[in-house]
Amino acid sequence: NNPIPAKVGDKSPIKYCLYIIKENRTYDQVLGDLPQGNGAPHLCLFPEKVTPNHHALASEFVLLDNFYVESEVSADGHEWSMAAYATDFVEKSWPLLYRGNRYGKLSYPAEGSLPIAAPASGYIWDQCAKAGVTYRSYGEFIANSSTPGGPRKAKVKSLEGHFDPDFHGYDLDYSDQKRADRFIAEWQRFEKDGELPRFQVLRLPNDHTHGTSPGKHTPTAMVADNDLALGRVLEAISQSKFWKETAVFVIEDDAQNGSDHVDAHRTVALVVSPYTKRKYVDSTMYSTASMLRSMELILGMPPMTQFDAAATPMYSSFTAEPDFTPYKHRKCNVDLEAKNLASAWGAKMSLAFDFSKEDAADDLQLNEVIWRSVKGANSRMPPPVRAGFVFAVPEGEEEEDE
Repeated sequence: NNPIPAKVGDKSPIKYCLYIIKENRTYDQVLGDLPQGNGAPHLCLFPEKVTPNHHALASEFVLLDNFYVESEVSADGHEWSMAAYATDFVEKSWPLLYRGNRYGKLSYPAEGSLPIAAPASGYIWDQCAKAGVTYRSYGEFIANSSTPGGPRKAKVKSLEGHFDPDFHGYDLDYSDQKRADRFIAEWQRFEKDGELPRFQVLRLPNDHTHGTSPGKHTPTAMVADNDLALGRVLEAISQSKFWKETAVFVIEDDAQNGSDHVDAHRTVALVVSPYTKRKYVDSTMYSTASMLRSMELILGMPPMTQFDAAATPMYSSFTAEPDFTPYKHRKCNVDLEAKNLASAWGAKMSLAFDFSKEDAADDLQLNEVIWRSVKGANSRMPPPVRAGFVFAVPEGEEEEDE
């Protein structure tokens, strides 16, 4: 009776899936201060005061403390997030162009910028099209116009006619509150019209931060802006007529090599639905592909690659007994308009970073800047943990297996 079907084609009480993509945080950086779950408070940069909605959603619904991204940076992160795969071309080419283009005007292989980077199996919206599932993108794989206020353009053909031309995609100078305003207005429009695309993807990127670039919003202000936008979106959804048939999946496209005591790929992930367990800690080992597989099964679609086919669906996070209590967003507790001073640690370094596209800044340097912005100029960031996962064979079973 799990709301996630056991096989493709089985019925689910969930009809609609919203997939929210954020940028670059590890589990400990945001949820490490939670008393439940496997967190390290000393590594937490954006505690409950800064991210009250992330904390409330993780506490009231399901806390996922063993969830990992399969990517390293945004170049392969958005590929993994939308395709459960990054091609050989992407994985071999992005390191050559990372931290600045040293090879002339070569294109960064991200989000449909190069046709050769697209996986043969397509993206999740291609699966939707094949299965007859309606879909819509808000900012994902959508290019902003070079002219402010100009029209947006789909980066891949399969999204043409399936995106909001008025939604502002990746741009760190644009508030996530405005993105939330637009998405909520669209959700309410669909509610008035009577139907909703069954699969939607929403981009809320400002937890990426501008580092300590002088005159830009501080890392704390940008993460708080992202948190408030997420909370407002979830409140609007939970108060709509579609809430009883909706599941919202939230993930970071990559963890950007940040501080985490388990692994630098462990990330913030949320699942919010009437059918998710309440006040529950799910420590099952999940990954990006697990989230994709769960949505595919709910929507009646086959897997795209061997990775989502083999991934563990998020069965343990769901229950057959729904709780339709709506979510009420938490107000912000920090100054959303706080700006970096020219004297901030890493200000000159931040000015040299390229924030015009995702993850073009050196990951370790940017994380160090963010760490010192929060913890103090004299505090050094602990080195990233890169764990190896192995399964121990109980003593005496080796011979039996042989």
